[in-house]
Amino acid sequence: MDIAEDRGRFNTMMKTLGIHQPEAGIAINYSQAFNEAKRIGYPVLVRPSYVIGGRAMEIVYDERDLERYLKEAVKVSNEHPVLIDDFLDNAVEIDVDAICDGKDVLIGAIMEHIEEAGIHSGDSACVIPRSP
Repeated sequence: MDIAEDRGRFNTMMKTLGIHQPEAGIAINYSQAFNEAKRIGYPVLVRPSYVIGGRAMEIVYDERDLERYLKEAVKVSNEHPVLIDDFLDNAVEIDVDAICDGKDVLIGAIMEHIEEAGIHSGDSACVIPRSP
């Protein structure tokens, strides 16, 4: 979880593994948040770091939306950076439930979200797609 939430370490790991990902950034103050969102381009997906399941995740469409989000939804600081990601329109979000004993992996289900991104994973509606 620590690597996934530390955007710098996560981005380095993804590049090392050759895995493509949406443009992303972090902000520890309002100025950085506005600069990162402008660099990435609206709409962006914003959420606090180090939360489980997307709590307080939201899609923001412009600077006014971002300002409201920062004032109402999160506390932005060195200890509480905000994650800012490029919002991928028409993307498919999936959850994979799996367990591993360090050697073998058992996949219990692969579920597809049926609502737009930004819904808390614990509150999401999912379906298990049928195999072809």
